[in-house]
Amino acid sequence: MAKERAQQQTLTELGIDALVPEQAVEKLRSLRLSGGADDAKIAAAAGLIASPSAAQLLTEMESGASGALRREIRRALFRLRQHGVEAEPAQPQVAAAGEPETNLSGLISPVDPEGSRIAWLIKSRPQGGLTWLQGFYSETEGLVGVGLYHVSRRELREERRGFEQRARIKLVDADYRLADFILYDAFRRTPQDHLGRVGNFLTLRAEILDTPLPVDFHHPIYSEFAATLSQEPSPNLLQEPELEGWIIPQSVLEPYLKEVEEIRQSPLVLNQFQQQERVNTVVGRAVDELFAGDRGTLMRRRLEDIAYYLARSGRANAARWAASAAARIRDGETLSRVPFFVQYVMRSMDLVLSREQSHTQREPRLIMTPAEAMRAQAAARARQQRR
Repeated sequence: MAKERAQQQTLTELGIDALVPEQAVEKLRSLRLSGGADDAKIAAAAGLIASPSAAQLLTEMESGASGALRREIRRALFRLRQHGVEAEPAQPQVAAAGEPETNLSGLISPVDPEGSRIAWLIKSRPQGGLTWLQGFYSETEGLVGVGLYHVSRRELREERRGFEQRARIKLVDADYRLADFILYDAFRRTPQDHLGRVGNFLTLRAEILDTPLPVDFHHPIYSEFAATLSQEPSPNLLQEPELEGWIIPQSVLEPYLKEVEEIRQSPLVLNQFQQQERVNTVVGRAVDELFAGDRGTLMRRRLEDIAYYLARSGRANAARWAASAAARIRDGETLSRVPFFVQYVMRSMDLVLSREQSHTQREPRLIMTPAEAMRAQAAARARQQRR
């Protein structure tokens, strides 16, 4: 009984559900590539998943393993054989076009209030260790920073732990193709006069990927939530911690705020009901105008990435709402008829009107933004390399 509890604890710690074998093995592969867990713990967990793909993973890990790790892998393989599970015989195959590579993984951050996020692209090196490409996506500045490093799995685990502590955010495992798209999308949005600081991005990317640049990309959330995209995105999505700070800037809202103020001050409006009707008209127009064109594209990308992040953070309902909201923009619907977007604009207006801008600017900040955390990390690595 105690042994079974310990085994279940191992699966729980790694976020593994052995009842869904293929997803469980995919998660273990991702953890191994990203350095998100110790290899011995991954081997022990694989031994609890009754699937040929788990046996295949253990067989791959056994090649080149030694000492305690090799013994743990053999114990795990023995447990699987006791349940009649063997690794499928290896067959030389040519990967189909678009088939994901198994030696690549990604990590992404949540989308912050300014629409920024971190993406890491990680590749397992044949000679051992990992190649790690990290970048910072900014909606206003494109690709702000990028770096390529060769590290061990332990070093990457420490880098991840340190980054999460400094930035007060959690990174989640992601399909490497999504991480690649986030980085390239940031690069192509970078203003010409800022390209000097990230101009080597394509060269760095080529050290990890030799695939075509992801100009056209079908975001995985649309397949993942295909059955629920038609459902109404709930305004409750705005209560998720990652979205609480999503506020439309005052400079963008200024024309609409001015109209609202004029309505409230107008001597021609006779009662509160008339005032509210006219305010609602201004809000509806703001929704349709603010989420059109490039702004709409940026908002759709925010919602796509936060849906993916929320899904991998165990918040399925919130992820579905975000995916549905993104699909509304993608499909060109009239957003002023969607309560989520109306509530988003009204919340932004209320907060901007009530916020004391000068006091906020003077208030010292105790938490780093993702960009500051990444820059601090890069500076620390540079100091280490100079020693």
